[in-house]
Amino acid sequence: MRKLCYTINICKEKCGDEKLCSMLRVVRKMRIIAGKAKGHKLETIDGLATRPTTDRIKETLFNMISFDLPGCRFLDLFAGSGAIGMEALSRGAEQAVFVENAAPCQDVIARNLAHTKLGEGARVLCMEASAALDRLAEENAAFDLVYIDPPYEAGLAEPMLEKILEKNLLSEDGYVIWERAAKRPFAFPAGYAVLREKEYRTTVLTFLRPEDRTK
Repeated sequence: MRKLCYTINICKEKCGDEKLCSMLRVVRKMRIIAGKAKGHKLETIDGLATRPTTDRIKETLFNMISFDLPGCRFLDLFAGSGAIGMEALSRGAEQAVFVENAAPCQDVIARNLAHTKLGEGARVLCMEASAALDRLAEENAAFDLVYIDPPYEAGLAEPMLEKILEKNLLSEDGYVIWERAAKRPFAFPAGYAVLREKEYRTTVLTFLRPEDRTK
C-alpha cells in the first residue's frame, strides 16, 4: 500500500458559500480528553450546518475503541472541527485523514492541528466526501477505523458507507463507526454486519464491519 502523506495539506481555496459562512461562528468549547495532547482546547464551529460531537459522547466512544487506536490509520469523514480525528492522534493513531468540504471548517482544522501540535500524522482533504473516497482508493489507502458523521438530515451516510465497501477502504480488521440520529429512519447498507451500538438520548453510535470479515 502506498504510504499516505504525513504533511498537513490545507487547501487555500474557499468554498464561496457565503450563506454557510454566515451561519457559522467559531467558539472554543471542546478539548482533547486524553493522550499526548490532553487538555488542549479546540475551536469548534457552531451553527445550523454543523453539530459537534459532545465531549461526553466522545469520551465514551474513545474508551470503547482505546485498544484499537495505537498505530492505527484513522479516517475522519465529514470532519467538522477535526475533534474526533485529533483525539485519535492524541491517543496514538499513526495517521488521521480529515475530510471536510466547508472552508470555515477547514480553517478551524488547520488551527486546531497547529494548536495541539498533532500535525505530523495528519492529512486534510478539502473536498466532498465522495471525491475524497475516490482519491484515497486511487492511492490504495486502507483504514483501520473510519468515523462517519454527516449532517443527520443530509442522507449522505448510506451512500458513503456503500462506497467505503465498494472501494475496499477498510483494512482486514477495519471497521466503521457511524454517528447517527436516534430517531431518524435509516437502512443499513447491504454488506455490513452490526458489531455493537451505543445509544444516547438523541444520538446512536453504530459499529459496522463488512459481513465477510465478521468473526
